[in-house]
Amino acid sequence: MTYFKRTLILLTIATGSITVVHAQNRIQQLRDEANGAVIVKDPNDTTKMTWKTGGLYNLNFNQAALSNWSAGGDKSALSLSTLLNLYAYYKDGRRSWDNTLLLAYGITNTTSLGTRKSDDRMDLVSKYGYDVGKKWYLSALFNFRSQFSAGYNYVDQNTKVLTSNFLSPGYFLLSLGMDYKPNDNFSLFLSPLTARMIVVGNDSLAGVGAFGVDSGKHSRFELGAFTSINYKTNLSKTAVYTGRLDLFSNYLRRPQDVTLYMTNILAVKVTRLISMNLSVTLIYDNDIKSVHSDGTIGGPALQLQEIMGIGLAYAFDNKKRLPPKPAQ
Repeated sequence: MTYFKRTLILLTIATGSITVVHAQNRIQQLRDEANGAVIVKDPNDTTKMTWKTGGLYNLNFNQAALSNWSAGGDKSALSLSTLLNLYAYYKDGRRSWDNTLLLAYGITNTTSLGTRKSDDRMDLVSKYGYDVGKKWYLSALFNFRSQFSAGYNYVDQNTKVLTSNFLSPGYFLLSLGMDYKPNDNFSLFLSPLTARMIVVGNDSLAGVGAFGVDSGKHSRFELGAFTSINYKTNLSKTAVYTGRLDLFSNYLRRPQDVTLYMTNILAVKVTRLISMNLSVTLIYDNDIKSVHSDGTIGGPALQLQEIMGIGLAYAFDNKKRLPPKPAQ
């Protein structure tokens, strides 16, 4: 890894650790609560409430058409993206169990380029904790990440190179550690013992040793240290920012090459059912090789994904319990 790349990653980690950020109001309830919010119960409600479930659904659509347009451009362009984020939180005494699921997919179609994928994510996080005092939880965390369909690097309009697919890669992570949650807006999970399995199900990708697996094999086991930072805040009555930073070091192979996964989401409520969202995702993995514009393979590089859209947003959650009726 060059000095420039090391510096870039260190700066990213430093700024991410300070600003890893924030989320939530009603229409954006999922984005805020998907990072471990506590269950709030009406003190007048004597019914024991141990589960809180809900989510957010987003649908963004854009269309354009040109005819004899002097400024130029494609004759037609169409983009569609959808996101579903679900949560289920359990709280009973000292025990807590937080579950979140993110599913996202987007496509873009233009006259000159045809149909191409703009977003493709699936991310499941399940964290069980036991309160040991002073805002520390003895916790176990499971995470699964992959995508729905094939991804390509487009050398030119007629040539594309397969770079990924469903379970190519697939990341399975199981971690034991301590979770520090001083408030509803911040959590720091630290684990010295984490097992991670990288799966590459596609034969052609496995054959070239994609995503760090040995050539011809379909998986690789890693054992290392893992840190996950989550932070959220309301920037205003209608704007919310939420962030997550995951860091993993593999004891078994080049532990100094830290894998970075960072997500940032800014959500702004325009009306009750319309929202604007900006999502920025950063990934650095020394085992993921870059693909140049001519289709040749290069060294590892910082990956950046930026998605901005405005569209329909629908939040759904548990129905609120009514206070018990006064005795007659």
